[in-house]
Amino acid sequence: MMARTMTFGAALSELRGAQKTAKGVSLYSRHINRPAGRILAAAACRAGLTPNQVTLVSAAFSFSAVAAVAVFPPSWPLALAVWAGLVVGFAFDSADGQLARLRRVSSPAGEWLDHVVDCAKITALHAAVLVSFYRFFDLPGPGWLLLPLGFQLAAVLIFCGGLLTDKLKPKPAAAAPAPPAAAPSPLRAVALLPVDYGVFCLVFLTLGSERVFLGAYTVLAAVHGLFLAAFMAKWFRELSAIRPA
Repeated sequence: MMARTMTFGAALSELRGAQKTAKGVSLYSRHINRPAGRILAAAACRAGLTPNQVTLVSAAFSFSAVAAVAVFPPSWPLALAVWAGLVVGFAFDSADGQLARLRRVSSPAGEWLDHVVDCAKITALHAAVLVSFYRFFDLPGPGWLLLPLGFQLAAVLIFCGGLLTDKLKPKPAAAAPAPPAAAPSPLRAVALLPVDYGVFCLVFLTLGSERVFLGAYTVLAAVHGLFLAAFMAKWFRELSAIRPA
């Protein structure tokens, strides 16, 4: 309840000291999306919003952009609008968790809602690209319509596989002291940029040119496929090393 009466500055100050680990987080999320989400979380706290309401605000921005991709023909104004909607939605997606920690109201239901919206967003966005390809693009051949389906599969498996791996790893006992957190690797933060959702949003800034967008989308789809293979091998190896209790 104290968080409701916080000033914007006080909420922002507390949030700066209550950030999740930067391990396994790309440069974009660490230096752009999380700070933007922190500002939005402080504003939401001041406005008296709940974390679930912030999640729904994120969904509204994201799915408005998704719908625009499927409904309107490619153009530079559309590119800017779609990118803005996706990026603002992504920032609010970071804000809901930060607000929950600030107000100390984290819950399984809130985490469930957040992940369901994220999964729906990823799935719907690639489906919208498929619709746009079919309706508006002069593709080299019909086989290109399979590209969004492959990209969608890779993105969903990376998202769900990462979540499931984290859930299946044993957590330290409550009484056991937490090991000191290792410093995040700058090289890993750079390497993870191609599979960061914020970087994927940048591709939509090229939606004004069918040729450029198709090329950028294809390259990022191929990179996601490579990362998927690497992640799956890594996660399976880590989980295989866990001995049953």
